[in-house]
Amino acid sequence: MVLHPFHTSVNCVFDKIEHAFEGAKGQRNVGNLLVMVFIFGLAGIQLNRFNLLPEAVAALTPTSHLTAIELVFTVLLAFEVLSLLFSLVYSVSVSVGKQVEILSLVLLRDIFKEISKLHEPIVWREMSHFMVDIGALALGSLLIFIILSFYYRQIEQKPLNNDDRDTATFIVIKKLIALVMLAGFLVILGMNWWFSLFHGLPNKTFESFYTLLIFSDILIMLISMRYGSSYRVAFRNSGFAIATLIIRVALISPPLYSAIIGVCSALLVLGIRIAYNKYTPSGYQQQREDRRRTKCHGPN
Repeated sequence: MVLHPFHTSVNCVFDKIEHAFEGAKGQRNVGNLLVMVFIFGLAGIQLNRFNLLPEAVAALTPTSHLTAIELVFTVLLAFEVLSLLFSLVYSVSVSVGKQVEILSLVLLRDIFKEISKLHEPIVWREMSHFMVDIGALALGSLLIFIILSFYYRQIEQKPLNNDDRDTATFIVIKKLIALVMLAGFLVILGMNWWFSLFHGLPNKTFESFYTLLIFSDILIMLISMRYGSSYRVAFRNSGFAIATLIIRVALISPPLYSAIIGVCSALLVLGIRIAYNKYTPSGYQQQREDRRRTKCHGPN
């Protein structure tokens, strides 16, 4: 099957970027970067505690060693977002699962964010005020992990239709959306870190990115209607978009509510997937789908 030159270009760019991060060498480089970020973060914090950093750098450097863990988790989450964008091309269901995975990691990171507010060494008198939030975040992330293990067992890889050209075109469109999303994420990442470091504003990178995800989910849902306009698919994709919205709410909620809302979003995703697998169309719906396929592709 011969693809349009533009389609070929999109495939080439996307595949190169994906291989750079998802290939074996890319994974090793990401692992090495995370180790370096953690070590240099600890070293910078220690130097700041010894008053050995320039005044301008010291003003931007925290003094709690636990902040280094929060920092490396944030960098890890950035790479998980890239993995999410790559999965968007191959499966909407897997992509939504990745969104929930990132939420669970955000909950774990928030534990260290809460602990980093404490003085060192940690004492129970201060720690006791955070135990409810920390316990909720830890339990919430664990429950999401368990729910995801059931969710991924429900996924069956099936194309929206049996036309190879339609399938290839839809994949190219999703790759283009993923590339635009990647550019958008880099802009969001750069702007949030800039205003966080130099203007003291809270870093809302992942909250802003999930807002962008809501629009991309809706766009992919609308585009998918060109290739498979069944109620079953429309409900699944719309439900997943709602789950993304709920995850976005979880990210801006206080720790206790964030954990509860996060678990609810994971349960919603699991419920939608199970219902999608069990749904049986009515005779009328099946006949309409058969007629549509016959008109598009001719009789078998």
